[in-house]
Amino acid sequence: MKVNRPIRPAKKKAPAAQRDAAKTTPVTPPAPPSATFKLQKLLAHRGLGSRREMETLIASGEVSVNGKTATLGDRAGPGDVIRVGRRVIRVHEEELPKVLLYHKPEGEIVSRHDPEGRPSVFDKLPHLRSSKWIAIGRLDFNTSGLLIFTNDGTLANRLMHPRFEMEREYAVRILGELSEEQMKQLTTGVQLEDGQAAFTYLADQGGEGANHWYRIILKEGKNREVRRMFEAIGITVSRLMRVRFGPLNLPPRIKRGQWLELDEKETRRLLRLIE
Repeated sequence: MKVNRPIRPAKKKAPAAQRDAAKTTPVTPPAPPSATFKLQKLLAHRGLGSRREMETLIASGEVSVNGKTATLGDRAGPGDVIRVGRRVIRVHEEELPKVLLYHKPEGEIVSRHDPEGRPSVFDKLPHLRSSKWIAIGRLDFNTSGLLIFTNDGTLANRLMHPRFEMEREYAVRILGELSEEQMKQLTTGVQLEDGQAAFTYLADQGGEGANHWYRIILKEGKNREVRRMFEAIGITVSRLMRVRFGPLNLPPRIKRGQWLELDEKETRRLLRLIE
């Protein structure tokens, strides 16, 4: 038995020029939606405070997004305008944190305000329009060396929080030499007012005359910890200089009182190293 097949209308062929254009014209995929982020995370990234502090700020009604008072749980992304008081913050597609390496000289404080009017490390840093510099770790008035600054609160917390045990390396000069017993004490632990402390590494670096240099590494940042540890065994530190913080070394080309900003490649490398 013969089966009658349905008759379909013949397809019209497009002109040759139109067919060739279709072959060569690339199809543009739809643009992916812009990412949005929790508001407290964005503000913390801008160096305005910790995420918890930003949550409190949002809850107080002092933050708005695109003219509307923000509430906890709000998100923002590229194109949104955030206001915190009189400060305006614009969100861009991808914004890497800014990171500065500063060679702190002796005689400067790591604070924005000082009742005694002493010079501040912040006086020499470049101005930021919609965020502020955060000092990663502190150095006391008489200590020199590497200070790291960023405008990203999350990055600052990642480098400073005790649970991450970020190494700090120092060059220390004392009068005289340490005995084997003293070196053992400093690496096994000495008792301070705020708990026990120990160097994870201690090495003799030689010296001239009565002065002697040592290289030390520790994984915490208590106030004046290095000086207090030496004082606990009866030794006074005459010179103290930080040469490394975590994966970042003090570059020899940065003179005292000068700073260097990491470029995009260096910043991405730092973020990978501390993931």
